[in-house]
Amino acid sequence: MSLTEKFDGVTVATKANVYFDGKCVSHGIVLADGSKKSVGVILPATLTFNTGAPEIMEGVAGSCRVRLKGANGEMSEWNVYGAGESFNVPANSSFDIEVAGEPYHYVCHFG
Repeated sequence: MSLTEKFDGVTVATKANVYFDGKCVSHGIVLADGSKKSVGVILPATLTFNTGAPEIMEGVAGSCRVRLKGANGEMSEWNVYGAGESFNVPANSSFDIEVAGEPYHYVCHFG
């Protein structure tokens, strides 16, 4: 996956989604084809996210460590992801993400 630098022709939710006392802030966008994404930033923290739909988390800037919850409920080993790298999160699952130092900027591709 190449690094997404911009989206053209989108509808943007102007009200931010603020999670974990402001440690994660994102805005939802809808593309012309109806696909939904969010664009956001995670400040230094260790957080756990739960998913409904499958997600692809694409790093835009910064880096993070991630461990995914497996089908058996156990967590995977930590893996590091930076700008231009992505990781897949299954539907109805969860993942831990750790950001240290500079903020992690991301695009979350749903579905």
